[in-house]
Amino acid sequence: MGLLRHLFVALILVFILLPFLWMAYAAFLPKEAVYSGELFRHLGFSLENLKALRGEGFWERLLFSLGLSGGVVALELLTALLAAYALRAGLGLLPFYLVLMAIPAELLLVPLYGILKGLGLLETVWALVLPFAASPFVVYLVYQAMRGVPEELLEAARLDGAGHGVLLFQILFPLVRPTLVAAGVLAFAAHWNLVLYPRVVVSDPGLWTVQTWLTDLQRKHPTDWGLLSAAALLSVLPLALLYLLFERRVVATFEEGLKG
Repeated sequence: MGLLRHLFVALILVFILLPFLWMAYAAFLPKEAVYSGELFRHLGFSLENLKALRGEGFWERLLFSLGLSGGVVALELLTALLAAYALRAGLGLLPFYLVLMAIPAELLLVPLYGILKGLGLLETVWALVLPFAASPFVVYLVYQAMRGVPEELLEAARLDGAGHGVLLFQILFPLVRPTLVAAGVLAFAAHWNLVLYPRVVVSDPGLWTVQTWLTDLQRKHPTDWGLLSAAALLSVLPLALLYLLFERRVVATFEEGLKG
């Protein structure tokens, strides 16, 4: 039974990895192999597709997305830290956050568009940042971590004259830092993978994220599988590296949340 179980898991893993392996393989194929259809008879290794991405503006979009998603994550973690502390201190808005987590983001697109238009923020980088400055999911994760801090520790600090700033940034912040790291990885992935929203609120190609840029590249080169695979591979790479670096922390955070 143990052998069959391992074989079954290996088979599932192969099916999951197959599209990614194919993408990595096609990204370095010579163009003649792709256009001839003989993908496995004429094996070769070429950097032609990667070089072609420079002319399409890929690297500018990648750096823009890295800075944009990184800024959004910093804002989300700051607001989550403050909101979670308020919830732990007795602010009775936890049901409100739970309701917000249950609302599909797509339902908010139309009213959010109207608000941004009224504020004159459409076609600006702020339209890509401000709506994501706070996340109910990240707030809840940090709140769960703060709940695990013994109240006696905070009470002892209060008796020594510690105010809210000391309690939050000198006591709670170091203790919930691992959760903040995990929440930051998840928040980065969520913002990085946005496709529809950036397309709706900005039409200037100079403000497109890499995922929005990919949809335009697919429209312009629908049959250039080597170029599309190279772009997709490089756009996934930052997320893959981030998960590999903090995989244990992300898994541990969810395990602690389930136990709590």
